[in-house]
Amino acid sequence: MSEVTVTLPDGSTLEMEQGSTVEDVAFEIGPGLGRDTVAGVVDGELVDKHAPIEADVELEIVTPSADEYLDVLRHSAAHVFAQALERRYPEAKLTIGPWTDDGFYYDIAGVDLDEDDLEAIEEEAHDIIEADLDIERDMVPRDEAFDRYEDNRFKREILEDEAAGEDPVQFYQQGEFYDLCQGPHVESTGEIGGFSLLEISGAYWRGEEDNEMLTRVYGTAFPSEDDLEEFLEQRRKAQERDHRKIGQEMDLFSIDETTGPGLPLYHPNGKTILNELSDYVAGLNRQNDYREVETPHVFRTELWKKSGHYENYVDDMFLLDVNDEEYGLKPMNCPGHATIFDQGQWSYRDLPVRYFEDGKVYRKEQRGELSGLSRVWSFTIDDGHLFVRPDQIEDEVEAIIDIILDILDTFELDYTVQFATRPDKSVGSDEIWERAESQLESVLDSADMEYVVEDGDGAFYGPKIDFAFEDALGRDWDGPTVQLDFNMPERFDLTYVGEDNEEHRPVMIHRALYGSYERFFMVLTEHYNGKFPTWLAPEQVRILPISDDHIPYAEEIKRELGDYRVTIEERSWTVKKKIRQAHEDLVPYMLILGDDEESEGTISVRDRKEREANDVDPTAFREHLDDEVGAQRIEPDFLD
Repeated sequence: MSEVTVTLPDGSTLEMEQGSTVEDVAFEIGPGLGRDTVAGVVDGELVDKHAPIEADVELEIVTPSADEYLDVLRHSAAHVFAQALERRYPEAKLTIGPWTDDGFYYDIAGVDLDEDDLEAIEEEAHDIIEADLDIERDMVPRDEAFDRYEDNRFKREILEDEAAGEDPVQFYQQGEFYDLCQGPHVESTGEIGGFSLLEISGAYWRGEEDNEMLTRVYGTAFPSEDDLEEFLEQRRKAQERDHRKIGQEMDLFSIDETTGPGLPLYHPNGKTILNELSDYVAGLNRQNDYREVETPHVFRTELWKKSGHYENYVDDMFLLDVNDEEYGLKPMNCPGHATIFDQGQWSYRDLPVRYFEDGKVYRKEQRGELSGLSRVWSFTIDDGHLFVRPDQIEDEVEAIIDIILDILDTFELDYTVQFATRPDKSVGSDEIWERAESQLESVLDSADMEYVVEDGDGAFYGPKIDFAFEDALGRDWDGPTVQLDFNMPERFDLTYVGEDNEEHRPVMIHRALYGSYERFFMVLTEHYNGKFPTWLAPEQVRILPISDDHIPYAEEIKRELGDYRVTIEERSWTVKKKIRQAHEDLVPYMLILGDDEESEGTISVRDRKEREANDVDPTAFREHLDDEVGAQRIEPDFLD
């Protein structure tokens, strides 16, 4: 039998017989490691410890101390849920139950569940965990596998598709329960220390809207109860900061099924914040010699075919039939910008050419994946496209990263950086890709930035640098991006005249400084917990006259504050109630006006941190607002 080479994380290698399993390799390294082996990571893919190795591979052994162990544990927890469900609801039809970053889910049919049913299922699951049932791998003849699922068309479909040609077929069994599964799993149900079911939602079978709607049950699991409690507390805090909840309380936005799912409606308060964000980034663009353009919401689909997006995005596009001609709502802005560049005559001296646009785009996400502002059908990208000479790439990318870092600093957002390299499916020569990757990496290294290399995660048209926001709860969200593109200039036949009077092909740089306004708005709402910096707050100052007699003085103070967003609380409430309501509305500053203030020509200032100062000169307060808002400081600090 031939041998295969197994490369371990430390770079050492082992020669093993072809067909040896992950567990065999672990025992070859040492009996202790062999006994502790739970699974393996083969060429980046998490696999069962019984998986055979048929070719040269890179292998990492997964033990209970490895990061991947939690994924294996949660996969087993999904089976525990499924077993508990079948005990309580024998008529349930199981479909798929993978692990996720936060736990697991299982999609089911044939049973009507709601949130109130989860407690009883969870109790049953805890009994299964306490029973410490062995989880055993079982290879079943293909005909018998189909017989097992005679009444479950979903599992039979998996047998026909994902498991096509497999004979025997791999199952896992614990007690009376069995499930068609590729694994991996822990040794027994007792390894699950903390288990909880979280919520129910709907999901289409295989994510296709034309398929049957299933019930999706989410859960999570941890090696210990303490880990679970920590997670649940973090989740509770996240729910308190949920942008959908805060958005409703602060009247920022809504998504109404009557207007369409995934189509946000921004109310005046929310639009105020969007305008401030747009003005801020537009100022940065102009400072860096970007020129603003505007493209329509809809184009003939010939444009998307020309750019290459049609073949990749057509299933996610909203298509229209106009006079027997196909149009599409734009899923991205870049083809429009490329068309604008193509309509000019450019010399090498003119480059770089930099365009920016707050461009509305439309992508038809699956309904089950829509979630507040994080996944929508309609969103706005703070888009920028640069057309540069190859020798300008490094300087331009460096300048873009400087802008991004300024933004992250302004909002006091933590972040991580990923450098994504050439994917298997790509366009362009090896020489172009090697040069582009080298240039991007050089920029990151010169900036002394920490980053993670994501091999093969670049766009098909070029490598990219991605920034992920880390919010106040430590969650990561996609944000700014810088991407090199050699594909679109070729497809659009973009050229400039070089110093040699010959035509040359520019390189296109895609960049977004926020990512999208919707997701950035979501991140800020949850990061600040609705307590927006004064410069962003939809209502910056609320004047609280103690009685109606003080309203004229309140109007005078409002005029003195000029263009700031100031309201007067005119309802016939006690001043105590007015203050309480202003705090609940998270207004940065409250000005309390009574007889003493009016007679002295002063104001009493209170902030949302419940600090207060009396006998304040209105001019001094106005000057502080000018300074605080102009500097875009995060917290109201007049009373510091």
